[in-house]
Amino acid sequence: MSSRPSEADSTGTGTGTGTATGLVAQLSRWGFSLAGWRDNRHGEWWLATQLLLLLALLLPAWPRPLSLGLVWPQALRFGGAALVLLAVGLGLQALLRLGPSLTPLPEPMPGAPLVTEGAYSRCRHPLYQAILIGALGMTLLLGSLLHLLLLLALAAVLGGKARREERALCRDHPGYPAYRAGTPAIAPRIPWLDWR
Repeated sequence: MSSRPSEADSTGTGTGTGTATGLVAQLSRWGFSLAGWRDNRHGEWWLATQLLLLLALLLPAWPRPLSLGLVWPQALRFGGAALVLLAVGLGLQALLRLGPSLTPLPEPMPGAPLVTEGAYSRCRHPLYQAILIGALGMTLLLGSLLHLLLLLALAAVLGGKARREERALCRDHPGYPAYRAGTPAIAPRIPWLDWR
C-alpha cells in the first residue's frame, strides 16, 4: 500500500487529503508554524487578535439604541451599509493587486516584490484601511457602542501590526523608506493610523 495520495486526493475531489495537504502547504508558505503561535515569531498574535476582533463585529448591537431610548436614524444605517460595501470593494481591489505576495501575517513573503501601485498608491496598508472602513460601517449600521469599541480596538491592533510589518519591509526593500515618506499608512492625517 502506497503512502502517496491518489490523483483524486491531490485535486481535492477524493477524500479531502489533497485539499488538506494544499492548505497546510499554503499556511507553511505564509510562515505559520506551531512554534510561531507559541512565540509570535512572525506576528501570529497580531493576526489572532485581529481575527477575534473581526469575528466580534458579527455580534448584535449592544446596547441596542432603542434600549437607550434612541431611534437610530435611517440615514446612518444606510450610510453604514454603504461603507461596508465600499470596504468589500476596496479590500478586493487591494487583494487582487497584492496577488501572490499576500500573507495574513505581518511578515512579508520571502522574495515578494514591493507593491506600490493601484490601491497601494492610495495608502501603504489598503487591506487594513478596508477593514477599518467596514468596522466603521458596522458601527453606523447598528448604532452600537460595542461596535464603536471594536472599531477603536481594531485601529489599535492594525496600527501595531502595520508597524511591525513595516520594519520587515524596510529590511527587505531598500525603496520602502521613500515609499513610506510619500504615502499615508492606513488613513491620512489620523494619529496612530498615519506615520511617515
